[in-house]
Amino acid sequence: MYRLSLLVIILSIPFSIAAQDLAVVKGRVIDAKTGKQLPAANISIGYGVKGTSTDTTGYYKLTNLKPGSYQIISSYLGYKKSVKEITLRPGEKLTLNINLWPFVYELEEIVTTGEVQRSQRYIGQAKVETVFLEKIPSIFENDLFRSLQLLPGITSSSELSSGLYIRGGSPDQTLILFNQATIYNPSHFFGFYSTFNPKVVGDVELFKGTYPAKFGGRLGSILSISNKSSNVNRFKGNLSLSMLATSTTLEGPIDGKNGSWLFSLRRSTLDPVLNVLKQSYDDIPQSFYFLDINSKVNLNINPQDRLSFSLYSGKDKLNFPFADQTGIKLNYGNQLVSTTWEHTFSDELKSSVNISGSRYFNFPSFKVATTPYARSNEIRNFSLKASSEYHPNSRNKILSGVLFENKNLKLIDEYDNKSNFVSNHQSLYSAFYIQDEWIITDRFTFSPGIRINHYSSGNYFRIEPRVSLEYRPIKEVQLQAAYGRYNQYLTLISHEAFSGLDVWLSADEGVPPASSNQYSLGIKTDPWEGYRFDTELYYRSMENLFEPDPFIPDQSGIPYKDIFRFGKGYAYGVEFLFERNIGRLNGFVNYTYSVTRRKFPNINEPLDQPGKAEFYPTRFDRPHSINLALQYQINSWWSTAVVFNYMSGKAYTRPMARTFTFKSPISGRGSHQIVTGKINNSRMPAYHRIDISFTRRGSFFGLGNAEWQFKIINLYSHRNTWFYNFDLNKQPSKQRTEVRLLPILPNISYSLNF
Repeated sequence: MYRLSLLVIILSIPFSIAAQDLAVVKGRVIDAKTGKQLPAANISIGYGVKGTSTDTTGYYKLTNLKPGSYQIISSYLGYKKSVKEITLRPGEKLTLNINLWPFVYELEEIVTTGEVQRSQRYIGQAKVETVFLEKIPSIFENDLFRSLQLLPGITSSSELSSGLYIRGGSPDQTLILFNQATIYNPSHFFGFYSTFNPKVVGDVELFKGTYPAKFGGRLGSILSISNKSSNVNRFKGNLSLSMLATSTTLEGPIDGKNGSWLFSLRRSTLDPVLNVLKQSYDDIPQSFYFLDINSKVNLNINPQDRLSFSLYSGKDKLNFPFADQTGIKLNYGNQLVSTTWEHTFSDELKSSVNISGSRYFNFPSFKVATTPYARSNEIRNFSLKASSEYHPNSRNKILSGVLFENKNLKLIDEYDNKSNFVSNHQSLYSAFYIQDEWIITDRFTFSPGIRINHYSSGNYFRIEPRVSLEYRPIKEVQLQAAYGRYNQYLTLISHEAFSGLDVWLSADEGVPPASSNQYSLGIKTDPWEGYRFDTELYYRSMENLFEPDPFIPDQSGIPYKDIFRFGKGYAYGVEFLFERNIGRLNGFVNYTYSVTRRKFPNINEPLDQPGKAEFYPTRFDRPHSINLALQYQINSWWSTAVVFNYMSGKAYTRPMARTFTFKSPISGRGSHQIVTGKINNSRMPAYHRIDISFTRRGSFFGLGNAEWQFKIINLYSHRNTWFYNFDLNKQPSKQRTEVRLLPILPNISYSLNF
């Protein structure tokens, strides 16, 4: 504890003495038309090295400026660049709010001229703009997770799953936050889409690895999503229609510019299609729909205080009876509420307090002949977070905070109206973190941090050091390195192609948490005006991975700690990204090479015994991945976008032969056994697909702006392999049936802004 206390004190020490004559520029970047605050906008001093980006509230701060004249340059995707001339006096603290005007779709205004300022890009971090979500073609409905799957280092299971497999991690190794509240199953339509309506998505912050001390609780990555800032100038609305769902979004000001509100409703529109199909086919769901409700209120109490309230509720319901007295009913979803208070004490210190609660529920039921099966699965999560941002001098920014989180995981399985598995875990997760962003020179930045956490189930106490470094030899190049230690106290049981039965289980006494060490190196470059080329290398180890033991046929009556098996793993890879963001043609191409391996013991075999358990590729191991996404502005009314995906085939375990044992003298029966090769030692064919869309902008009888979108999914109708079915009554190595994914699909959507 002495060393720990000493480290915390060292992190809090101002590492450089601020000169008395240095000046500060701070303020917010705002949409000049709607008044909403713009997160992740780029701010730079002239065209030099020094720069920053705005936070989720549009706030920025530039420090350590010598007296004199400067150009403050600000940019944001989809907005015109702003250049402001300022003169700073010794010790001045200037408040400079910047209004950015969105592009009007006229060709002469889209073409960017002049040198573009160099943006700040952190290692392992990716920003996704709303305009990107809305223009990229996707199956039936634009979706956040589908867009994220185009980024380097992120793969998908299939086009029927929105799960995120990031840098060798399974979906449960990514912490997903919506307005700072935890979401446990962010999917609709059996995992086909995520729960996040793109019309209300604002800031999207993704850390693919080596994430900072502010976050914790997962081995791999962090995805933090917040509602967009609503309109503070006038009432505004949107109505969107597609082949899958209909949504409406309304927003407007509260008491002038003292606040704003937003409300959105989205519902699937498959009911008429199902009613028609049921007249001709028997195996059609009797009913199915999904529903989303989003709302948010922002209140500007005074210049120092800001309150926000948000609510989300979403669910899926399915009733699918079969003719042979079997059937399935599904009812699952997420609910959350979140309240945040932000207070500015001074130019040097501001704080934030968040109280949130979330609930994941899942109540499936089945009926096989006359035997019923039912499950009750709930997670209730309540959290209190407090954080602060302190600038002791012009070169140090100290971030600190605490978290208290109560988790209640309840699972009851019933078979033939009798409980055969019951689990009820209530745990308190608490954490403290501190991190110093130390600008040693204008070219070199050092960010040490530490996170200390405790998990009450099993009384686990963990210390997680984090550190990152950045050096800019020239203004066009960022050299970066980072390391982090991470722990995870939950594990997910999920079917790869169907998320409606997801179950989370917790660490406990005798079931220690999983842990990971992550390392990453990066080179970020801006070789020419409007272009970027980034390279990142990563390695992560994974220890004490825990999951239910598949060799236990019946878990009823077995102590909780004895139902698990424990394994280890590793992942490494390299990512390349080339992006163009200038002129009529915008987009990117990326390539990822990655390797993901895990190892679990076989029956009665210790994990650490040489020659026994072996590392094997996971089912989401895709060594090669290529993504291309381009958008082209044809004229003032028409634009087009194209997306190409290529991935190595999924790994699978191939049956090699079938054997038959003779009748047992005890039971009098024989049995068939399948002989397999090594785990996941075979691969399906490579996955590839092209999607294209055309967008037509116009007016709806002068009442508002309208947009038609025409999409063709899987342009050349390549039927990718989903999985194989093997006939186990015959020679399985020869009797194999290929189950394929979607053919070419057209789609039309219409959106009206009023």
